[in-house]
Amino acid sequence: MRNGVFISFEGSEGSGKSTQIDRLSSRLEKLGHSVTVTREPGGTEIGEEIRHLLKHSSSGKEMCPETELLLFAASRAQLVRQIIAPALGEGKVVLCDRFLDSTTVYQGVARKLSKDPVTVINNFAIGDLMPHLTVVLDVPAEVGLERIRHRVSDLPDRMEKENIQFYKSVREGYLVLARSLPERFVLLDGTEAPDTIEQKILNALDERLP
Repeated sequence: MRNGVFISFEGSEGSGKSTQIDRLSSRLEKLGHSVTVTREPGGTEIGEEIRHLLKHSSSGKEMCPETELLLFAASRAQLVRQIIAPALGEGKVVLCDRFLDSTTVYQGVARKLSKDPVTVINNFAIGDLMPHLTVVLDVPAEVGLERIRHRVSDLPDRMEKENIQFYKSVREGYLVLARSLPERFVLLDGTEAPDTIEQKILNALDERLP
């Protein structure tokens, strides 16, 4: 039986997800909550191997969209069963940097894969586990790419090297998805000040997950 809270964060590259996850994790821990922070792809030993293949390995250059879809799903299936579900069963708050919605948008919309297999594979990977709340940080494609270019700690990975049209498709996919499921999604302007975004996330948690 799951009695924890599962919050996922979505958005294109450079949207500020990592910053807000770190802030929320610190805030919740200060309030006495036990928090598990994880990411996709990755979060487990198997998932991190898949992450390397998807994002950094030279062999990934020739990867077709169908392979990409299945690899993301494989990482997710392991993460759900090894990390997320057990943590929720222990009553923890789980904060995840990306979840199934990334596949819906990146592979389904931007890669133009058919909706039906994407949905079936997503559902197979997660079972009956769905986030209680999903925060989408929306930034224009140009802003996200500019932020990536100014990062000093990491070289751009395979996904970050996509062109501007790809990221415009990603952004539009998230906007359509978030607006179609307002009961689960909170759509925020990722260009606002980090403090402002953090407060809006806290307000959303107070309103939806008292």
